[in-house]
Amino acid sequence: MQRREFITLLGSAAATWPLAARAQQTDQMRRIGILMNTAAADPEGQTRIAAFLQGLQQLGWTDGGNVRIDTRWGAGDPERIRTYATELVGLKPNIILAPSALELLALKRETSAIPIVFTMIYDPVRSGLVESLARPGGNVTGFSLGEFSLGGKMLELLKEMAPQVNRVAVVLNPDQAPHVAMWHAIEAVASSFALRLTAAEVKKGAEIEPAIEAFAHEPNGGLIVVPSPIFSAHRELVTALAARHRLPAVYGYRLYVMSGGMVSYGVDPTDLFRRAALYVDRILKGENPADLPVQNPTKFELIINLKTAKALGLTVPPMLLARADEVIE
Repeated sequence: MQRREFITLLGSAAATWPLAARAQQTDQMRRIGILMNTAAADPEGQTRIAAFLQGLQQLGWTDGGNVRIDTRWGAGDPERIRTYATELVGLKPNIILAPSALELLALKRETSAIPIVFTMIYDPVRSGLVESLARPGGNVTGFSLGEFSLGGKMLELLKEMAPQVNRVAVVLNPDQAPHVAMWHAIEAVASSFALRLTAAEVKKGAEIEPAIEAFAHEPNGGLIVVPSPIFSAHRELVTALAARHRLPAVYGYRLYVMSGGMVSYGVDPTDLFRRAALYVDRILKGENPADLPVQNPTKFELIINLKTAKALGLTVPPMLLARADEVIE
């Protein structure tokens, strides 16, 4: 081989090597951890996961292809969620999806380095989970369910649906900062309705029934069930207790109304899981979660179960029915 030909060949190969190395780096298997707040058998949880996976696939990520996904199901159990948080961080994934504050706080105790995307947290700035919406800072970003003032709107909706209610129990977990903040938002509105508020404190599933039973012994009561994986995991029990004690109740998610609850007002979690795939994609491609702004919801759904309202002897105002996104008859 002539010297000039050899130099040309060498230069060509040298130019090709970095491209090949970059292609290999881009195509290497990535790892995503998911810490769900539902049980594996929960259809709602499966629907949310499916939406996330569909979003990933549209962006070119396929489980078992160029990405490996490790999913753990917390089932609304704080102890199980803490155990799985430790386990997932130990797997050293490139990123973790953590729907609510219960999972996020458990993961933040384990890592400040692995990027985390959340999908269902109220007012993450005032909850102390991010520095600001525009620049979250740290290793966390995601999608908000809205501000704590939504709690006040839930109370207004309860009074609109059931004007006779003069006592309201707010079912909440006092260990969760967003729940405490939402309690204060509800408290601020309650004074204008001359309502007596009760904090029905629930830290685990076994405490749901005693908390509601203790409140239900007096007439003219109503419930506000603050969004929580603990309550969602036991939604059939919650809605059954409300029906048994003839308690008009407002919930944060549509899934309660589909289980017999009276009315819900809030964001569609499935849509947030689908949108979360975009942030996971951007972070896997090198963007910093600290620079990705937390996104606020653009739409709130009002879902009314007319059958449940009638069973409670309530007549839903026509104006409220006209505002509803869905009416279940």
